[in-house]
Amino acid sequence: METFAFLKIMNNQTFSLRTLLAAVALAGMAVVLAPRTQAQNTPDRISVNLSDPARPAFVKASMVNGGITVKAYDGKEVIVEARTRNEEREKPSGGPKRLNISTTGLSVEEENNEVRISTESYARTIDLTISVPVHASLKLRAVNDGDIVVTGVDGEIDVDDVNGAVTLNNISGSAVAHALNEHVHVTFAKVNLQKPMAFSSLNGDIDVTFPADVKANVSIRSDRGDVFSDFDVQLQTSAPRQEVEDGRGKGGKYRVKIDKTVHGTINGGGPEYQFTNFQGQIYIRKAGSPR
Repeated sequence: METFAFLKIMNNQTFSLRTLLAAVALAGMAVVLAPRTQAQNTPDRISVNLSDPARPAFVKASMVNGGITVKAYDGKEVIVEARTRNEEREKPSGGPKRLNISTTGLSVEEENNEVRISTESYARTIDLTISVPVHASLKLRAVNDGDIVVTGVDGEIDVDDVNGAVTLNNISGSAVAHALNEHVHVTFAKVNLQKPMAFSSLNGDIDVTFPADVKANVSIRSDRGDVFSDFDVQLQTSAPRQEVEDGRGKGGKYRVKIDKTVHGTINGGGPEYQFTNFQGQIYIRKAGSPR
């Protein structure tokens, strides 16, 4: 009994010594790794201190399989969580049990306030959740099996999702948003009065809500859908623009094409806002108007 108690004390001391050494080794690092429990599929988690917390962060993330969720919070770190998605698969009858492999290969790099995030989403479906300071700019890319959702961020936002939807909630600043096969929904709390913006989709609706006092020059094109607006859009009455290609001097063809894009102004005009859709509706909404 005394021998067992002695070994237990020594084991505890060894564990404490190892923990202390590990803490000393990590004390100077900006990245802090949180423990994970594979059996419970808890997320991989990394917190990153910015080189200069007084300046806005610029966060870049791209996914092959999976979605990206970004939330603004009242803090100075960029906090990244990556979790493999629980996918239902056919279970063999009898025999060995399938192990839940939940590793994500999460990698985060920070240099001069630019934070680059990557995972091994090419191998399995992984969902990212990123908490950023309110004044942050984003460049987000996703391809399969996931949406891009951003909430409360005040900065320049550039998002592109091939097979998922794009939703930007209560954002400020400016946005360039594209979803190839799903919808683009954007709600602005306020806008950067100097920045141009663009919203596009091939097979989904585009639905953007602006503050009532927004000023913009708009260019709108929807090949197979209608356009609706709460604003009194003043459409240009001049002749449509022509695109001319003259290759006759080189033995080619002479070609003239009428541009299908419609141009107009909102509240007297301002930065250029582009709305481009092929097979979907376009909604340009005014905050506070009935839906």
